[in-house]
Amino acid sequence: MVRSKECFKCKETKPLNEFYKHSQMGDGHLNKCKECTKSDATNHRLANLEKLRAYDKQRSSLPHRRDLAAKVNKLWHQEDRRRKAAHNAVTRAVKKGVLTPEPCVKCGNQKSLAHHEDYNKKLEVIWLCQPCHKIRHKEILVERSHK
Repeated sequence: MVRSKECFKCKETKPLNEFYKHSQMGDGHLNKCKECTKSDATNHRLANLEKLRAYDKQRSSLPHRRDLAAKVNKLWHQEDRRRKAAHNAVTRAVKKGVLTPEPCVKCGNQKSLAHHEDYNKKLEVIWLCQPCHKIRHKEILVERSHK
């Protein structure tokens, strides 16, 4: 049984778990490694950003996607009521001028979001842009899985 494979793009031989599964390939895995596939997808999105944003916007307005988004949002709020309370507290504090949004602490992007490390400390936030915020939540998942 084949345990490794050569990526046709980067020409590196890597273990099979470094390739996405693909049922139509002989060995059941894509011929391009995950790293190259992600890079290609990112580059394609950046090169076609406006076109893809318009497509994403149109797709998100489809009835079945709107229904699913509403269900996901409801579940998200029900999952942890502390989270909703913390978000509401920050929104009120910003409106009252108690909290002032700041640039992202990681990259300096002016468009930032309030991030809670602990939802019990409602007004204790760090400001992160959307990409850095996603990265932080992934880091938190990794930290929790190592405990």
